Amino acid sequence: MLSIEVAGEDHTFMNVLKGALLETDGVTAATYDMNPEQSGGQTDPVLTIKTEVDVDALDALEAGADRVIQKADDFEAAFESAA
Repeated sequence: MLSIEVAGEDHTFMNVLKGALLETDGVTAATYDMNPEQSGGQTDPVLTIKTEVDVDALDALEAGADRVIQKADDFEAAFESAA
């Protein structure tokens, strides 16, 4: 399991990252919290990833981030070809 604060991001990016993590092999749960009243006053989101025993959470985070990049690249290519 890994919990990490992601400075400077909001719901827009965190939802995309969470979705990509949930599509990543070995990830059993991915969520984030950015409610300052429930989390001691923090305003940056805290991402929590749970993985299967044989999967390193940092490796899963890297794979999820790579998936976000790939989706953004695919979207950009589709957008440019439609223009």
